Amino acid sequence: SAPWTVVSTARDLIADGRLLSNLLTSAQRAFLGLALGVGLGTVLALLSGLTRVGEALVDGPVQIKRAIPTLALIPLLILWFGIGEQMKVLTIALGVVIPVYVHTHAALRTIDARYVELAETVRLTRWQFIRKVALPGAMPGFLMGLRLAVTGAWLALVVVEQINATSGIGHMMSLARSYGQTEIILLGLVVYGLFGLASDSAVRLIERRTLSWRRILAG
Repeated sequence: SAPWTVVSTARDLIADGRLLSNLLTSAQRAFLGLALGVGLGTVLALLSGLTRVGEALVDGPVQIKRAIPTLALIPLLILWFGIGEQMKVLTIALGVVIPVYVHTHAALRTIDARYVELAETVRLTRWQFIRKVALPGAMPGFLMGLRLAVTGAWLALVVVEQINATSGIGHMMSLARSYGQTEIILLGLVVYGLFGLASDSAVRLIERRTLSWRRILAG
């Protein structure tokens, strides 16, 4: 299809509300999966990075999961959770957990020992240590993991929306494939690409502002 045909199709789908409706559904799936995966990845990284017991219990299973592509788990997730929204969100979350965990965990391991000693000297509680030392110290690694996680969330979304979805950009593309509507398929790909670009740009902006704030404090 010519580019202007795709633009015309986008205009028609916006006019009848289909594009916006499906776009919001896809965005909701991606956001829920991303939020769940980022939260879980951060908690696991803190458990593993700050305690020996946590590392013994958490790091091994996470490294095993790291070696298994998330999309390879879809048949198992379908057996356990069916083919509804729960499976889709969990698949996205599993694609997000690993990069957040790996980079946050690595950053926790590189926190300056002097800060740890100072925290012990002033007798910070465990929660105060996490809030004032661990989380700020791990922020660069966390943000790097978040950028990779955002990409992983959109990749997983593209796949799960092809599985018995009744709404979303992937569902719209599946229907278009059945009717040979190439322009709608191309439009869906453009939307996915714009979603990914916008979310990556948002994380980059957060990263610049956060790390510039750290540099000001350090300077």
